[in-house]
Amino acid sequence: MSNPKPRRPRMLRGDVPTEPMPMLDLLRRTPYRHARIPDAAAEDESVRRGLDLAVRVGEVMLRCGAGAPQVEGAIAATAAAAGVDRVELDITMQSIILQARSSAGREHTLLKVVRRTRFDYGRLMAVHRLVRSLVDGDVTTDEAAVRLREIERHPRNFPDWALSIANAMLASAVAVIIGAGAVAAAVTVVVVLAVGGIARTHAKVDLPEFYGNAINAFAATLLAGVAYALGAMGLIPLSGSEFAFVVAGGIVAMLPGRTMASAIEDVIFGYPLTGAGRLLAVLLSLTGLIIGIASGLGVLLTVIESSGASFVSPSVLDLRVSQAPFVPALIGALVVGLAAAVTVQSRRRVVLPTGLLTIVGFVAAALLNRSLGVGIVTATGLAAVTIGVLGRLIAQRMDAPSLVLVVPASFALLPGLTIFRGLYEMVAQGSDPGLLSLQSGITTLLSAGAALLAIATGTVLGEFLAAPWDRRMRGQPAKAAAENAAEDAETEPAEVPHREGTHEERPAGPS
Repeated sequence: MSNPKPRRPRMLRGDVPTEPMPMLDLLRRTPYRHARIPDAAAEDESVRRGLDLAVRVGEVMLRCGAGAPQVEGAIAATAAAAGVDRVELDITMQSIILQARSSAGREHTLLKVVRRTRFDYGRLMAVHRLVRSLVDGDVTTDEAAVRLREIERHPRNFPDWALSIANAMLASAVAVIIGAGAVAAAVTVVVVLAVGGIARTHAKVDLPEFYGNAINAFAATLLAGVAYALGAMGLIPLSGSEFAFVVAGGIVAMLPGRTMASAIEDVIFGYPLTGAGRLLAVLLSLTGLIIGIASGLGVLLTVIESSGASFVSPSVLDLRVSQAPFVPALIGALVVGLAAAVTVQSRRRVVLPTGLLTIVGFVAAALLNRSLGVGIVTATGLAAVTIGVLGRLIAQRMDAPSLVLVVPASFALLPGLTIFRGLYEMVAQGSDPGLLSLQSGITTLLSAGAALLAIATGTVLGEFLAAPWDRRMRGQPAKAAAENAAEDAETEPAEVPHREGTHEERPAGPS
């Protein structure tokens, strides 16, 4: 009889001790997750140069509107390609701290502070391609540093006047999507252009964004009210419901949809501090808009009630976002995507794909809501997932970060009309307490907030689901890669200075 095998004693073990985060964890779910990671630490000079390049890449991305997960992946990939085996990385809305140890055991720590942001997705696309080239070994660390300097000095793709027109067209197209006619669409363009002039005026004194949003929303509401008064007098064919559409279009043009998406993504992927800061910025921005619109409505109601004139009937609150004819709404969705791509300074070759992706998202939401009877919030969330999946796949095919397509393509789903209805219920309750109430207005605003959350979480989920296909979708031939490199060389001249301090720059927190 053989002796029984001795039983190994059980031991209580603690968790893995804290140590520098492995590169594989930093690169997971990113387009650079197949980057080659060094087996050992490099020398001091190599580590220093690698960290300097990586933190500069992160600074440009934060300044141009990227979220923390995208910045983290690009920094880790750049550091790995430059010979750094492990890094400690901390990212907030306004700063990047990067640390690594050399082969000699010396710690190298770099800090970058980003005090202002301005959305520039064209520059983000150039940085993405640079990091990809560095990871693939097409450029050296020194060459990448030179190219990054050229990217930083490159002027924006569209001038200020083009951004103003695109913003007005965006608002007008949103009004068409929810039911506005040609006259109301034209009025929306005029109103948003006028508000843009007001915004440039108070930007000269560097007014904080909260107060700027309140002023802009107040002016937009009053101007739309003037247009409705002209319609009530028979001077222009503008009805009460179209007054609502004009205001709703202006709301969408001012909503912080870009920062909302980045905030939700930061929270979901493990950056609660940064995400909370962005969400607070979104909340303050929305509060400014709400205060401005509510104040404008209050002034309009008071003036019209005291003058004895008729105003918008409470039946305007029965308007639905799905009441517009399908074909005009489809065209409006295309214009929203094209204009939104311009407002975020995307490259010209990305503008049309963004418009087409916007149509896909709008059609998905319309079919779910109109044909299948799915609730508007659920339909919006599912449409956002569709945008996220297709946006990531198309972006990888175009060698671009996914947010370049996904964020502007989701603008057609923003709940501008719902926000207006909620504010109208809250402000106009005193004129007819039997029909309107403060509680119903708050409920309507909460439903608009749910739609905003559905858009942000849906697009993030879609990108996450499409991530496993990154490598397969990217398999572009050498000819296409050469064309991309040629395009970068043509559109990134080093001799043009980068303009700082324009009215488009914003503090790094709000958007």
